[in-house]
Amino acid sequence: MTSSMNESSAAPSTIPRPIKGRPRGFDRDEALAQALDVFWQRGYEPASVVELCTAMGINPPSLYAAFGNKAKLFLEAVNFYDRKYWDAARVAMGQEPDVYRGIEAFFKEAAAILVSPLAPCGCLVVLAAINVSPNSTEVYEAIRSMRRAGKTFFAQRLRRGVEDGQLPRSTDIDSLASTLKAMLEGMSIQARDGLAQAELAGIAANVVKLLPAQST
Repeated sequence: MTSSMNESSAAPSTIPRPIKGRPRGFDRDEALAQALDVFWQRGYEPASVVELCTAMGINPPSLYAAFGNKAKLFLEAVNFYDRKYWDAARVAMGQEPDVYRGIEAFFKEAAAILVSPLAPCGCLVVLAAINVSPNSTEVYEAIRSMRRAGKTFFAQRLRRGVEDGQLPRSTDIDSLASTLKAMLEGMSIQARDGLAQAELAGIAANVVKLLPAQST
């Protein structure tokens, strides 16, 4: 009887418990890259947790433990994309002393990034603005904030151009920054529609012509 009771009481400890948290060998950047591809192909709202887990090679408890929820996963994936593909181009534009060369080089690099086979076609920050409804409040507001940051980035570089005496003091920085942002967004949509890199590069070459003539 004692032996039987011992065996009975010991039995539950041999039953495997569900594994929570990150799986062994979890690579966060690789998981984000896989999630990014799903979001790109399916869109934020249609993409299911099951599809995302399958692509990332994890189970739903692991997804929630690592990222919180689908919205937070999406936003982290967008930030991952933005850092990986755009940070270097932004840094280069900021470091180029000549505002004209800096902006021209940025848009030429953008033409390459937008159609790169290694990156989602078109800028995810721009296209997410089209594909995410206002009902998804957390994602919608975060993406809108990122778009505003894009305009701020251009405005800061233009302001420096004015301060350095390269652009006229009469330059309408706010309006011009909005124009540059609109050009980048337009290039992104056209890349998504299949415009070739050479054609995008042609657009990029014309962007610098929107800047006012060099201050004398």
